[in-house]
Amino acid sequence: MSATRYEVPGWIGTVLVPTINICLAFLVSGLIIVVIGEDPWQALDLLISGAFGSQEAVGYTLYYTTNLIFTGLAVAVAFHAGLFNIGAEGQAYIGGLGVALVCLAGDANLPTFIIIPLCMVAAALFGAAWAFLPGYLQATRGSHIVITTIMFNFIASAVMVYLLVNVLIKPGQMAPETRTFAEVAWVPFLHEVLAPVGIKLARSPLNLSLALALLCCVVVWAFVWRTRWGYAIRTVGQNETAAVYAGINPKRCIVLAMTISGGLAGLVAMNEILGVQHRLLIDFVAGYGFTGIAVALMGRNHPFGIVLAALLFGALYQGGAELAFEIPTITRDMVVVIQGLVILFCGALEFMVKPRVESMYRWAHRTGTGS
Repeated sequence: MSATRYEVPGWIGTVLVPTINICLAFLVSGLIIVVIGEDPWQALDLLISGAFGSQEAVGYTLYYTTNLIFTGLAVAVAFHAGLFNIGAEGQAYIGGLGVALVCLAGDANLPTFIIIPLCMVAAALFGAAWAFLPGYLQATRGSHIVITTIMFNFIASAVMVYLLVNVLIKPGQMAPETRTFAEVAWVPFLHEVLAPVGIKLARSPLNLSLALALLCCVVVWAFVWRTRWGYAIRTVGQNETAAVYAGINPKRCIVLAMTISGGLAGLVAMNEILGVQHRLLIDFVAGYGFTGIAVALMGRNHPFGIVLAALLFGALYQGGAELAFEIPTITRDMVVVIQGLVILFCGALEFMVKPRVESMYRWAHRTGTGS
């Protein structure tokens, strides 16, 4: 009998397997919580209520989700070209520098409808420029993208520390950060935007950068799957030899993918710098670039999956903080362990579960058809 008769549908790998992996990760996390003497059901309840139990909690969850959508998309675009971009952290950091330079130079004279788009362009261009260099080295010199992007993270950190300590620091203060930007350069909070139309939301850091992140999802989907440039990038990522045979220039695709990836990562600054902090400060990226790798892997490098994965990790960020506050024995480090288990099961151990699930589906299909 032909094996194609029992071909496993796509939703098994894209929906069912990740769901099982997440459940296994939480099961192991529950066992760890039992070992330290706490109730796993109470911990789960606090985790969920801390992330979704109030308007304020949802606002914080979506605020974290926004950053992770940007970095997840950044990593995904590079993945489609066969590149492992570890540098979203540094690219987002340099994107913040672009935003700060625009605000420091123009927030006293430019209106909101001009300065915010300029900041958006600056964030994307600075992040793209920081990713262009590793992409160019990979394409023309064969320098491994993983090594160069990691090194560029350290370079970005060193550059930002120097600038904030010696150049951009507000005169007369000790903290390494710029002055607060004028309000014309602030991205509006969502509760402030909706209040005039009668919709009352609790105060939270959630701002209109969420809409920008969702718009980027649509643009990335259209670019990767509906344009010839996206097709070329995916072809290079799947088979560079076949791409060359088809007349595609792999070097150009590598540089293009990395540049777009860096631009997306740089947009984190719109949420963090203009949406919440309203000034440039040390380490505002806070690990979002590295978590974006897990988000892209869990989301199967598709914008829709990335949104769901970013929401999961945003909930772990916010719910985990509430959990650590309510149960002191479950420290913040324990929450990081839970995040790590989710990454482990959904990434490294994915193929531990997938073959068994597919075999069970084929068996159930044969049994159901009586053959």
